[in-house]
Amino acid sequence: MSSSLLEIVDLGNGEIVLQRADDDSEPLVTIRFSEESNLYIMDNGLEVAKAMIQAGIQAVSALSEQGETEAEAAAEAPRILH
Repeated sequence: MSSSLLEIVDLGNGEIVLQRADDDSEPLVTIRFSEESNLYIMDNGLEVAKAMIQAGIQAVSALSEQGETEAEAAAEAPRILH
């Protein structure tokens, strides 16, 4: 992903998107809550969407670090040829 500035926007039609601030390309993430979900979260949809996006970014970061660690360990392991 490029290092451009990202923004979370409530489109007003029930969708909340994560998009690049500097262009009009397709949103990176789109969140739409069902009517039943909206009853539970009330007027806090934007805050819930922010938390969901933050959790997703943290999960990707952790998985990326885990993958790098595993790749380093595999590179250091002895190779056996038969």
